Amino acid sequence: MKNKILIELIVPEVDEKYNLYIPINKKVGNVVVLLSKAVKELTNGTFDGTNKTCLYDRTTGEKYPINSLIRETNIKNGSSLILI
Repeated sequence: MKNKILIELIVPEVDEKYNLYIPINKKVGNVVVLLSKAVKELTNGTFDGTNKTCLYDRTTGEKYPINSLIRETNIKNGSSLILI
């Protein structure tokens, strides 16, 4: 699991939290798409991410730029992120 980190993902739309591994060598935008698909599957279609779905830091409220690689952000093992 050298190329992945464990995060806590909070999805307010469905009032759920998930612990997931995400790849560090992918862009934030690609990870948002992957997370949206995973949450949609986990919620049996209740959550349906759009092209406006973004990833935020739970502590600071910072919105992560979609063109940044995960490893270039402050996201690390144990980070708590919000998918809106």
